[in-house]
Amino acid sequence: MTHIEELRDVIRKLHGVESTHVTSVPVKEVFDGKTVWEGIVEVFTLHGHPKANTAYAWSHATDDPEAPKRSVTVLHIPPAVSPITAVRVAIMQELKEARANAEAAEA
Repeated sequence: MTHIEELRDVIRKLHGVESTHVTSVPVKEVFDGKTVWEGIVEVFTLHGHPKANTAYAWSHATDDPEAPKRSVTVLHIPPAVSPITAVRVAIMQELKEARANAEAAEA
């Protein structure tokens, strides 16, 4: 299975619709002069989704040996209206989850 096919499968599982790959967009997110994320965001047209006609998707390595790769999908719903804003939304979501997990561990 190709990388694009894997992402289409993730979109199907998470969002319940078929998709067509449109393009690959290189994205580099820099904060305070440091690169916080760099990679290729795949853009897909969604077929029959009730809220969005586009999804942004990518995969990245993790530190978890049981799940060494994580796929991310973000629907084209404001504020995620481009590949770069989709990456920013995903980064913010990961930060919120990490904070929540840290607070839960302290309790």
